[in-house]
Amino acid sequence: MPVYEYECEDCEKVIEVQQRMADAPLTMCPECQGAVKKVMSMSSFQLKGGGWYADGYASARKDTGTASSTSTPPPVCASGGCSKCPASAG
Repeated sequence: MPVYEYECEDCEKVIEVQQRMADAPLTMCPECQGAVKKVMSMSSFQLKGGGWYADGYASARKDTGTASSTSTPPPVCASGGCSKCPASAG
């Protein structure tokens, strides 16, 4: 069952409540009967096991089959640098 956090607008307490997704959200603080609002909080949800990546991206060797250290460097400008490049004049 998901855990939701609510903050009381009167006493400013933050409470955690286990609720089903079908349950109606809380409207009153159980301590002072003030109005509460749902708070966005950090989730403890983690994807574990093969095929999941912490940052959402695979490493270069898994994506392309080539390690990033063996990739070729970007080409060098033939004119000798950006200050001499006709495209940078403006």
